[in-house]
Amino acid sequence: MKKTGVIIHCSDSPQGRGDNAETIHRWHKQRGWDGIGYHYVILEDGTVENGRPLYWTGAHTRGKNEYIGICLIGQGKYTKEQMDSLRSLLTQLKETEIIYPYKVLGHYQVDPNKKCPMFDVKVFLVEWMDEEKREG
Repeated sequence: MKKTGVIIHCSDSPQGRGDNAETIHRWHKQRGWDGIGYHYVILEDGTVENGRPLYWTGAHTRGKNEYIGICLIGQGKYTKEQMDSLRSLLTQLKETEIIYPYKVLGHYQVDPNKKCPMFDVKVFLVEWMDEEKREG
């Protein structure tokens, strides 16, 4: 199933606590959801964990759940490993054409009541695209 794009989130949990996809799964179950709403979770060491399968509609952004949900563990201060993994995951999704048309947003861009992922996604994307041009 083609996805419309990607929405980047954060767990809004303290760094160093060891939160992961299973932690978020428990949080979401406690809210009465079917389970984790994100498709991917990026840990502080850069490990990318699978959440909800891509063939399932997400449960991460009201009105935009057809987007792939990626959650960074933390509260806005992410490790180099996390950001490297985010770039790699976005490149992989782009290359496999899972996302069409290719579009990446921060949660704050579709919900004005949200601040996550607590960095300027537009600036991140410009830097990522510049990096891809240099490497390509």
